[in-house]
Amino acid sequence: MLISSYNPKEMGDILVVITAPDSGDQTSTVKDGVAQITNDKGQLLGYNFLAASTILPELKGENGQVFLDDDQVAKLNAKLTAAGFDQQLTADAAPKFVVGYVEKLEDYPKSDHLKITQTRIGADQTVQIVCGSPNVEEGIRVVVARPGAMMPDGKIIWPGALMGVESDGMLCGFRELQLKNAPDEKGLWIIPDDWQEVGEAVDFDRANTFFPAK
Repeated sequence: MLISSYNPKEMGDILVVITAPDSGDQTSTVKDGVAQITNDKGQLLGYNFLAASTILPELKGENGQVFLDDDQVAKLNAKLTAAGFDQQLTADAAPKFVVGYVEKLEDYPKSDHLKITQTRIGADQTVQIVCGSPNVEEGIRVVVARPGAMMPDGKIIWPGALMGVESDGMLCGFRELQLKNAPDEKGLWIIPDDWQEVGEAVDFDRANTFFPAK
């Protein structure tokens, strides 16, 4: 998993690369303009690349989550090798926001408002996601944030469990996605059937032209 963000207004010319969720005590090792972060078991949690635009000049103008391709990751790995770090990065090209279809819904055993969904995110892939949205139901198309997605507010979606029930992602609403025409009320964005196919990466440019029904 590879999650990258670049926010020059808040952090300066630093590319933050996350490879695993925070866990245990953390150790930071800085060498030649790169900070490596590991946990108490030596697991790599990520790197901070200082003066990042000198490695990837195309970062100038970016703000928020950055999706790195193979060539860009290779340049970062070359920098890591030169700095003396042996834990390298692997590119992750899989889309993190995809169109899903809620195939099945059941009540959550320990809650009166949460539901357990079986949501199809591809021709042969269905995932279990716990959802508390008031308008979740069977037979709808929704935006699914997959593990590794970074929400507009900076929250990262990790695989995990909610009150003991496995949940592999998040079903998203207008407000969480910060879409241009987001209504004030809570609820999922129910995608029209003819908008995009299940499994496709969400077209956010087009999504910002969508007006929800009143």
